[in-house]
Amino acid sequence: MAWLQQTPGSGGRASPTVFEQQREELVREIAVGMEQVLQNINRLNRNLESVIAVGNEFGSVEALWSQFENFMGRPEEQGEEAGNGNVKRKVSGESDASKSGIKREDEGDSTAMP
Repeated sequence: MAWLQQTPGSGGRASPTVFEQQREELVREIAVGMEQVLQNINRLNRNLESVIAVGNEFGSVEALWSQFENFMGRPEEQGEEAGNGNVKRKVSGESDASKSGIKREDEGDSTAMP
């Protein structure tokens, strides 16, 4: 190692000092820590790639729902564009006959209501 150079007057001693020993230990710890960080980053990258892959699988479903939403929103938007602000949507189970006061056959009496 570069820091184990002999200095004049050291008498050819090649043993590292306490400082050099501690520095070597810290460098080893840092190297181990950096290796762990690299492994964790690689694991995170793989997990993110798998999450993105799962998200991409829902692309066709999202497109279908988007088309459905656009289709269902058209009549209301067209009615407002034509200046007809009183566009009413049918309530689930409501028929044109119930608006006119005529009972349906399954409601009992089939006569017109006054």
